[in-house]
Amino acid sequence: MFQLWGLLVILITCPLLGAMPLIAWITYALKRQRLAQMGTGNISVSAAFYHGGKLVGILAVLSEAFKGIAAVSIARIFFPQGSFWELIALIALVIGRYALGKGAGTTNVVWGFLMHDPLIAGFVSLVAAIGFVILRSKQAIKYGVLILFPVFVAVLHFNDFPKILAAFALAGLVGWIYQQMPDDMDLPVAEADTESQPMMQYLSGGEQTIITLDDDLEPEVFGAKAATLSQIKRWGYPVPKGWILAPFDDPGLLIDFLQPSSLSPLIVRSSAIGEDSQQASAAGQYETVLNVTNKQELELAIAQVQASYNHPTAVEYRRNLGAKDAAMAVLIQPQVQSVYSGVAFSRDPIAQQGDAVIIEAVSGSPAQVVSGKITPEQYRVFVVGEDKLSTVKFEGEGKIPQPLIKQVAYLARRLEKRYHGVPQDVEWSYDGQTLWVLQARPITTLLPIWTRKIAAEVIPGVIHPLTWSINLPLTCGMWGELFTIVLGDKTRELDFTKMATLHYSRAYFNASFLGEVFLEMGLPPESLDFLTRGAKMSKPPLASTLENLPGLTKLLQREISLEQEFKRDYRQRFIPGLTKLANEPIEELSAPHLLTRVDLILDLLNQGTYYSILSPLSAAIRQAVSGVKEEQIDHSITPEVASLRSLRILAADVQAILPEIDPERVFEQLAQIPEGQRILDEFAEILEDYGYLSEVATDISVPRWKEQPHLVRQMFVQFIQGHEAANTDESKQRHQGFVQRRVDLKGRVTEVYSRLLAELRWTFLALEKMWLKESLLKQTGDIFFLKLGEVRRLAANADPELRDQVAELLQKRRSQFLEDSQITQIPPLVYGNNPPHPIAAPIDTSDHILLGIPASQGQAAGQVKVVRNLQEAGEINKQTILVVPYTDSGWATILVRAGGVIAEAGGKLSHGAIVAREYGIPAVMDVRGATYLLQDGQQVRIDGSKGIVELEEFLT
Repeated sequence: MFQLWGLLVILITCPLLGAMPLIAWITYALKRQRLAQMGTGNISVSAAFYHGGKLVGILAVLSEAFKGIAAVSIARIFFPQGSFWELIALIALVIGRYALGKGAGTTNVVWGFLMHDPLIAGFVSLVAAIGFVILRSKQAIKYGVLILFPVFVAVLHFNDFPKILAAFALAGLVGWIYQQMPDDMDLPVAEADTESQPMMQYLSGGEQTIITLDDDLEPEVFGAKAATLSQIKRWGYPVPKGWILAPFDDPGLLIDFLQPSSLSPLIVRSSAIGEDSQQASAAGQYETVLNVTNKQELELAIAQVQASYNHPTAVEYRRNLGAKDAAMAVLIQPQVQSVYSGVAFSRDPIAQQGDAVIIEAVSGSPAQVVSGKITPEQYRVFVVGEDKLSTVKFEGEGKIPQPLIKQVAYLARRLEKRYHGVPQDVEWSYDGQTLWVLQARPITTLLPIWTRKIAAEVIPGVIHPLTWSINLPLTCGMWGELFTIVLGDKTRELDFTKMATLHYSRAYFNASFLGEVFLEMGLPPESLDFLTRGAKMSKPPLASTLENLPGLTKLLQREISLEQEFKRDYRQRFIPGLTKLANEPIEELSAPHLLTRVDLILDLLNQGTYYSILSPLSAAIRQAVSGVKEEQIDHSITPEVASLRSLRILAADVQAILPEIDPERVFEQLAQIPEGQRILDEFAEILEDYGYLSEVATDISVPRWKEQPHLVRQMFVQFIQGHEAANTDESKQRHQGFVQRRVDLKGRVTEVYSRLLAELRWTFLALEKMWLKESLLKQTGDIFFLKLGEVRRLAANADPELRDQVAELLQKRRSQFLEDSQITQIPPLVYGNNPPHPIAAPIDTSDHILLGIPASQGQAAGQVKVVRNLQEAGEINKQTILVVPYTDSGWATILVRAGGVIAEAGGKLSHGAIVAREYGIPAVMDVRGATYLLQDGQQVRIDGSKGIVELEEFLT
């Protein structure tokens, strides 16, 4: 038992010991420098020497030595001296040091191992010292030691297998960390603290080594251009070999090594720190020297490129962007003998939307394109498809072979995907055999990237100002709180109101912002798409995951206690609040009292938003972990499903008591018999209970069921006529409790949240009615064109100027709203903060197939009926393939009447998909352009298992 406690102490104490930022504290105390914001950002002994000087470096060594010795000492309290548990303690220490302390833990291991086994430690140190004097290569010695010490442990302790295993694990862990972290010893010696420069010069090998594009380069040291090309080369793309001269290094060694000639000329290029970044491209600011054919020209070219960093125009460029002055690295490459060359933009930088790859090409050198002296041939290549490039179309004709243009388009899109969807400006060259990548950088004018994918499901349709002024702070603020749980103080500089915006009066989420936040959390950038729409998710970055493990653990704790917390708030806050709202005579309240009511609802909504975000995420995570399929989950607690089941059961009663049913007179027939009156009363109760549902639950400007009962009556009659059987397998909940509990919680949260939003809508309608009588507002619906702050000021009579201008303001906003409502083709992605008017993006239908997300199994064929809102529904039956822009809870009234569903937005977890699965209706979601590509009467066949819509002939 004592040793079990020892294991727990080691696994808890040692990582925390490693995480203690002693070096950071020492450096800040003595030099007022924050290592995390300097150089590589490492908090290491070498960083302390580099930035802080000898005294700081010595104290850093002592502090880390203390940690290593302390870890071994802790192990000795519980286990025999020299046991393998001492190495386990060092492993735990190194994990904490790397994950939380931003250091490799080398010093900890050296001193800890010295205490653990002085004989082996001394012998390895002697071999390392001799080897460094002879080889003068820190890389060789660093990795050589990691091989030597576990080998010596294996030789001297061949009968102690746990110790051998722990030694190799420790060596492997440290070696892996070396691969993940930039080495401070690679930083320019000339920029080190003056006290440390002689030591840094010696430790870096005394002589400069030749750095190539085959090395893993850091943009903070060698510039983004060289670092990007080295990364692309290591990914396997054709990049000409290259040699890099770090800032302030002597070019003599590289000049002696290279052999330029007229047959093999070189090109000397800038790779300034800060160039080709997401903040600034610096295109054309620095020199590039072509056709370098001898060593003298090479020396002059290097000097010319380095000097261009301080050219007045370059200095002014950096100053205008607010960029700090840094340094210039130089990239030298063999000059490609180009047959064709040019640049490719993976997205159109002018249109700022759509699927076109823009390619400019010339015969010969790419310098002709970027110089602007020759007009290149221009091509627009339309690439459709996410996981693979499925269709390519050309606009433009010229001398460049089309197969090459197609290959360039594929290259640009693949590089964009490698860089998490950030549009890329790719410089390329073709020598007759190989398509070379010469440069790739973000298209800075196309950032940030705004995505409609998730937003189109969360808050679809054209959005009124009042709705947006309420939803934006609620949603973004709560996401900010969740991110802060994981990232802590790292979110201090983040503005979470930038998470979402309106383009064309539609909601868009900031994909760039969210991607960066998720990467910072140690999660893939597409995490939100995975959690909310059931998309695929890539492997998370292990380093940042480990670093944020405490925060992720806190979030996990919130997930585990979510149901208990909701039950508490449901009893103590939501039920009392909803009861008060339901019993309040809203028509009798004055404007100030109505605003008090609004504040009460917003307070409850703020807490409800926490559950409305976390409960579906929790359900999605549990489902992914357990592998449970959507078809196995019971959604009977979800309001739209529960309401339909209640109506279905009541419809069965109608069939039992009415021998003949007249669809036009069902309600009259029921009113004529006693049992029928009971059914009518129950129908009225259902309408009252679920009257809060609407076409768009999150949009308070949209009428609720209670306000348009004719839609529910139509659905009820449809049930009476057909009586479709819903999926009511009771065993699902019993077998899948781990997931089912979260799905049930999600349903209860949806009910509470939708009820609160309905009460908010009815409160604003009461206020609008009052202002219509006062002639402050002119027509029904005006209040939804005001923002919440404006409503408050008008109600309090606090802004006479606004009151005078309200009519003009409303007319302007209503006009813009109606104009935006006419836009049919809303781009799924928008680049930059000021996109132009949407362009009609071509969608290839030559193969008569549209692709989407498979949402509900089964196949169906029938005639298309396009319904853009519930008012357009009309006659729908099982021969109808319903085509809708989105599917919120209120759409259930017409979805169940159709034979199949096609939606432009949504995923496997959307309301429409849930209803379709419950009623066995094949459904395909996320079919781009469905509502304008498909026409009423057109014959289609859908496969809900594969996500395919097959187009057939148009029926007249």
